Amino acid sequence: MRDLSGGPRVLLRRLRELMAEPLEPQERLDRIVRQIAGNMVAEVCSVYVLRADGVLELYATEGLNREAVHLAQLKMGQGLVGTIAASAQPLNLSDAQSHPAFRYLPETGEEIYHSFLGVPILRTGRSLGVLVVQNKASRNYREEELEALETTAMVLAEMIATGELKKITKPGLELDLTRSVTVDGDTYNDGIGLGYVVLHEPRIVVTNLLNEDAEKEIRRLAEAMGSLRISIDDMLSRRDVSMEGEHREVLETYRMFAHDQGWVRKLEEAIRNGLTAEAAVEKVQSDTKARMMRLTDPYLRERMHDFEDLANRLLRQLTGYTGRTTAEGFPSDAIILARAMGAAELLDYPRSNVRGLVLEEGAVTSHVVIVARAMGIPVIGQAAGVVALAENGDAVIIDADEGHVHLRPMADHRRSYEEKVRFRARRQEQFRALRAVEPVTKDGRRIALMMNAGLLVDLPQLSESGAEGIGLFRTELQFMIASTMPKAEEQEQFYRNVIKQAAGRSVTFRTLDIGGDKVVPYFRGHEEENPALGWRAIRLSLDRPGLLRTQLRALLKASADTELKLMVPMVTEVSELKIVRELLQKEVQHLSRFGHGLPRKLQFGAMLEVPALLWQLDELMEAVDFVSVGSNDLFQFSMAVDRGNARVSDRFDPLGKPFLRILRDIVRGADRNKTPVTLCGELASKPISAMALLGIGFRSISMSPASIGPVKAMLLGLDVGALTKAMDEVLDDHHALMPMREVLARFAESHNIPL
Repeated sequence: MRDLSGGPRVLLRRLRELMAEPLEPQERLDRIVRQIAGNMVAEVCSVYVLRADGVLELYATEGLNREAVHLAQLKMGQGLVGTIAASAQPLNLSDAQSHPAFRYLPETGEEIYHSFLGVPILRTGRSLGVLVVQNKASRNYREEELEALETTAMVLAEMIATGELKKITKPGLELDLTRSVTVDGDTYNDGIGLGYVVLHEPRIVVTNLLNEDAEKEIRRLAEAMGSLRISIDDMLSRRDVSMEGEHREVLETYRMFAHDQGWVRKLEEAIRNGLTAEAAVEKVQSDTKARMMRLTDPYLRERMHDFEDLANRLLRQLTGYTGRTTAEGFPSDAIILARAMGAAELLDYPRSNVRGLVLEEGAVTSHVVIVARAMGIPVIGQAAGVVALAENGDAVIIDADEGHVHLRPMADHRRSYEEKVRFRARRQEQFRALRAVEPVTKDGRRIALMMNAGLLVDLPQLSESGAEGIGLFRTELQFMIASTMPKAEEQEQFYRNVIKQAAGRSVTFRTLDIGGDKVVPYFRGHEEENPALGWRAIRLSLDRPGLLRTQLRALLKASADTELKLMVPMVTEVSELKIVRELLQKEVQHLSRFGHGLPRKLQFGAMLEVPALLWQLDELMEAVDFVSVGSNDLFQFSMAVDRGNARVSDRFDPLGKPFLRILRDIVRGADRNKTPVTLCGELASKPISAMALLGIGFRSISMSPASIGPVKAMLLGLDVGALTKAMDEVLDDHHALMPMREVLARFAESHNIPL
């Protein structure tokens, strides 16, 4: 094979001309393989394309039997071609037939060729096919020849990705890039959404692959790399990591990658082989991702995500990308896919167009999920790898009832989900018909059904859901979505708007619960090994009393001539409540002194989330006007389970005997002290778990707005007295083997209670 100095550039220039000519797909492919063979002085050049059924089909060849085109096939992992596609790694062999993976295809007539060089046709690390050159003489191909073939494979990847080859694909078959894929994840908010993919961090599509001036492209790369390094250094120096949703250690990894000379050399080499700076980044990114996807070490696989994010940042620098899809170009039925995102970023999207949210990371109690739930958006989390499998505009179905994401679903699959959506709509109509129905159980117990909220966008759902009031208003969300600390006047106006829109219904405001995992971008916290157990909520507020007093004053002024219900989160000792009450009283005196209006009634409460309060129940009930059980944190702390850790978050059941006994003791303590008690948290949002709460004595529960209809439908047919008797028998019997969830399900079935 001749010296290829300058060869790849000539080849790429000719391929660019071929791509621009008005040719039929088969003729274009045939000319491409002839051009590659001629440029590389290869006796054979063949293109195999991966189909959706996992078969690699010969789509074009120069040198092999032409009649084998669209007939010769190898399964993924079968033969040399299948091995390359499965491993996403090239094979360079002087004697192909002696390789253990060699598979003879008699229809091709390739038995006379010995030397073999095959490279995967990659797009974002995924194998779309294989490009092969062969010669009769036994030899190993040189490194620059391998590099040339890998570079030309990018042109073929773009041709496959544009869908041009659909015209020459056999009827009834699909290419792998368009195949239907199902990714499983965890349900974070129930619902079903049908629509089209919107990548939160859109993948930059490089359309200009071939350069005219290599030195100019290298200068462009150097400038973009310099800007990238400066931006990372700036974020690190300002510790401004929360705005990006990144941790400092990730930015340190980014900085390490950005200064890696090996990476830069690979990029420059790809440019000298004829690619633009953008195409060079895409090629090296795809090659690196393909290698790293085979790693089993979770730490190294996580570094793959870091590298991919960094490469995407560099692509945005090179292309001048400045933002996401505008509202005008945003699909009317969008399903947003993201590795991770913040609550404020979700609110940037046009609400009426968003049909679902899929996250690769996050937890059911993360802030973006809380906001999505308030907006009534179905959410799936822990959907590993879904972003890499999707393209902007792909059809997608999110089944957040079962935890499935269906990318590019088949037509009959989509039709079945459309019917499910219609069925859910009919059920929602039935639930809406219950809005005016009093929430009274079959045996005459009235239950207060409240909703959780935290943003003004939540408030319209107060009337739509039929909720009696807001049992938990998370005031920290206003702080989390703001770029700077909300001023006292802004806080006051915000709370005033909430009270106004509540239109006389009860609102229970929780004081600021930031710190720990609830990071706000303008507040400098401290790195903690166990943030959920650290400096957060009331602990932070007591150390920063100015922050707490500003909020208390804003709440008092906003509640003038109305009722103010205020509760303190993360209380560990009753003495903390006494300090907060003193601060509250000082603010009351201050406002009174200067003639400001005050609430006509002030109720002071505490959230019971820390297990230490279980041994201070009587003191707690005496110190407050009401108690609200935060079931999310109380369960986490009681069971020693990090609710953000997917490995253990589902290990224990909140409807298990230990936790239900804890909750029953709290209700009994409240009854003993005649102190109102409610429960707000995920436990109240499912009919079966809400039924359990009523059975152990709760008469007030707060949940997501969408849950109120199903929970009300459940309680209308419930005999609470009979349920309490059945539950007490099992909870008090230390030898009972049947799980409580099964006890509840059987009770519901035997009493015809809808769950």
